[in-house]
Amino acid sequence: MTALFMGEMVMEQSEISWITQADPAPLLAAYPGLEVLRIRGATEGLTLTPTRHTALRELAIEAGGLPGHVVRAIVECDLPALAHLELWLGTDQYGGDATVVDLAPILGGARLPSLVSLGLRNAEIADQVAAAVAGAPVVARLRELDLSLGVLSDEGAAALLAGQPLTHLRRLDPHHHYLSGELADRLVAELPGVEVDLSDVQRADRDGDRYVAVDE
Repeated sequence: MTALFMGEMVMEQSEISWITQADPAPLLAAYPGLEVLRIRGATEGLTLTPTRHTALRELAIEAGGLPGHVVRAIVECDLPALAHLELWLGTDQYGGDATVVDLAPILGGARLPSLVSLGLRNAEIADQVAAAVAGAPVVARLRELDLSLGVLSDEGAAALLAGQPLTHLRRLDPHHHYLSGELADRLVAELPGVEVDLSDVQRADRDGDRYVAVDE
């Protein structure tokens, strides 16, 4: 077995925040050749014992709210082959208390030497994440950056454009965003040659509230 999806349930079977998970470390130990691991559901029960795994190339955790302790545990793992990391940060209403401080070691890059594709998705703190990414050392070697499904606004997009160059990226994905037409146009104009997915434009409600794509 080289790929595994833990919690592959659709909404009709279980809301994402209802999925009960456990520590995948024993599974990683049992399958040293595993290359792809995707986990759906993190609010209930997900923990991660720091571990070493030399074959894992892709790790994704889909959540309506990703606890900070899970992000910190990922950083403590030794995953030298990991090329794709995808974290759905979610909202604090569903346990998503991970912060940009928790993400800092990932953005620093040293702990994940093979990382070339990073997704920090479905984030209620999308603007803070974008500002942190703008100066992150890991970005210089990324080919794909995914900030989709969250509440990215003009503030976050402007921070991205004011930071380090992003023209080396093959793809930037902020779809399901709250950008104005002006900032969306700037992203395209200032990143020539980069595939930028600006689909699924959202608008704040009458109270100015913005929502992630996946929460409960």
